[in-house]
Amino acid sequence: MNDQPTKYSREFAIQMDEEDELHAYRAEFYVKEGSIYFDGNSLGLLSKRAEKSMLLLLDSWKKYGIDGWIEGEYPWFYLSESLGGKMASLVGAAPEEVIVTGSTTSNLHQLISTFYEPKGMRTKILADNITFPSDIYALKSQIRLKCYDPDEHLVTVNSRDGHLLSEADIIESMTDDILVIVLSSILYRSGQILDMKLLTEEAHKRGIIIGFDLCHSIGSIPHQLSKWEVDFAFWCTYKHLNGGPGSVGALYVNKRHFGKEPGLAGWFSSRKDKQFDMEHDLTQANHAGAYQMGTPHVLSVAPLIGSLEIFDEIGIESIREKSLELTGYMLELINHELIEYEFVVRNPEEDSKRGGHIYLEHPEAARICKALKAKHIVPDFRTPNGIRLAPVALYNTFEEVWKTIQTLKTIMDEEEYKEFDNKRGVVA
Repeated sequence: MNDQPTKYSREFAIQMDEEDELHAYRAEFYVKEGSIYFDGNSLGLLSKRAEKSMLLLLDSWKKYGIDGWIEGEYPWFYLSESLGGKMASLVGAAPEEVIVTGSTTSNLHQLISTFYEPKGMRTKILADNITFPSDIYALKSQIRLKCYDPDEHLVTVNSRDGHLLSEADIIESMTDDILVIVLSSILYRSGQILDMKLLTEEAHKRGIIIGFDLCHSIGSIPHQLSKWEVDFAFWCTYKHLNGGPGSVGALYVNKRHFGKEPGLAGWFSSRKDKQFDMEHDLTQANHAGAYQMGTPHVLSVAPLIGSLEIFDEIGIESIREKSLELTGYMLELINHELIEYEFVVRNPEEDSKRGGHIYLEHPEAARICKALKAKHIVPDFRTPNGIRLAPVALYNTFEEVWKTIQTLKTIMDEEEYKEFDNKRGVVA
């Protein structure tokens, strides 16, 4: 007689949690009691280590005043470089190729202003039509600054179904007039992972510079940016890295580009030993730090000190393994329990192509998200009809996945979603 619980039962989920080697890390985070938080791909939860490092840097300000720039456990003057080094393993880069600075969009502006130097027939930037809008705003802005027309000089690869991109279509669009390519490593809606290695190889065969927006992949999947010879990348730190709302972003520049003058030079682009010489001719840093601009936002960087300790301790490979188990389990439950309720899964089902969240579409998506929140389950609505659910390896459980799908089933069976308007809130 087989006493093993069925995979669709709560007992099975609890058993999975008991066997989970990362389960103890949940206690590192402030998880609201009685609530299920599946929005870590928009804003990760606060960890106790991040809180501690935040307070530590506040204390260094209190204790040292201006001398905090060079004294204390984490001198502020070198903080962007030291944290870049700690983050490098998450993107497969050398420490000097990563710098913690700016925001996603300001870093994209910096990188495009540096690498987009149109001349001859190469005057165009290639992106895609389903990427996050902020990237497109920045690219159009940079094209205008070079006195070109974005309608003509921003080329977008179209998704065949509105959710996924074909690498073959992207490669076909790498024509002789393309100078720079900017793509997302993981698509923010469908969670599709693009083949960065292949796309980089194909771009370089054609003499094209290529960079990636890693906002949805950093901290959720491994990368090998240096090995793949990616030219540049940029990302935020408040999603899977749990750096806090508005935490400082980061960028990567392949070392073969070191020495290239930053398009947007500033105070912290300088070589450290020359910065206070106050010369009007910049002596730029000989590493990714050259692509900083202003003074580091020390208090917005502080939580990353503690947060990155956890990633260093566990390793991104183990995090990715559990993430795939969580999303795979969620997909199994969705296909078993919700098939009759008009939900459409827009993720790739293959592990190699699926990022850290599940994306469902439903005509009543906004209402359903509100109904979930009323039951203390936090999803993420994406207009017009998308529901993102991100079971994060560091603090979510298999039992939470099971509870969420059962709650969704109840909401649909009882038509509880009809109590709410089918409109997004101010912050979706």
